[in-house]
Amino acid sequence: MNPILLHIETSTNVCSVALSESGECLFSISNSEGMNHAALLSLFIEKATSVLRGRGRTPDAVAVSEGPGSYTGLRIGVSTAKGLCYGWDIPLIAVNTLQILNASALGDTNYSENSLFCPMIDARRMEVYDAVFDVRGNMIKETAADIIASDSFRDMLEKQPVYFFGNGSDKCKSVIVHNNACFLENKHPLAENMILSALDKFNRREFADTAYFEPFYLKEFRATTPKPQFPVGG
Repeated sequence: MNPILLHIETSTNVCSVALSESGECLFSISNSEGMNHAALLSLFIEKATSVLRGRGRTPDAVAVSEGPGSYTGLRIGVSTAKGLCYGWDIPLIAVNTLQILNASALGDTNYSENSLFCPMIDARRMEVYDAVFDVRGNMIKETAADIIASDSFRDMLEKQPVYFFGNGSDKCKSVIVHNNACFLENKHPLAENMILSALDKFNRREFADTAYFEPFYLKEFRATTPKPQFPVGG
């Protein structure tokens, strides 16, 4: 029987869900209006699973974006995915968020063979979560939290075009200035972009431990301390 996978992506301000069968997208829905994941995710999942009811099927696995990304977004996505896996008694698949974001760019156009791709997710100030992939999707620079400066990626840019994209790339445009630096617009990590990676992990039985899996935050969560409130005239 062809494997059916449910895909959940909540690592940024975009909330998305997709459903696939043997690598083909059956259903996809997303919302980019802000961090409304807690309210939207259950609704999106209900819409996705309703597609299967007429077939008398449930998903064979749940794939979730593992991070890095928004602490709150990742917690919502992963906790929901784990709950579904327990309820349906199916395995959990974790997919690197930057790999998902990279997939959104690779299918767009014909790139030169030596092109490199740098998906970026916004972190604090001039810091981004990033990785670098070649034109075939192989990761050649591991996921990291990098502070962007004028000489960032200079060694790569001197040799070939490098494409930067994702919600962390906007603040880098004025800093990474080079003829080989290219910036792609409107690229987001979407659930439908993890379909092939998730299917590959499913076929290789590369499952996460549902009980102990935690999102890949990369950095510790830092809570904002509210400013003290003083009474008027105090």
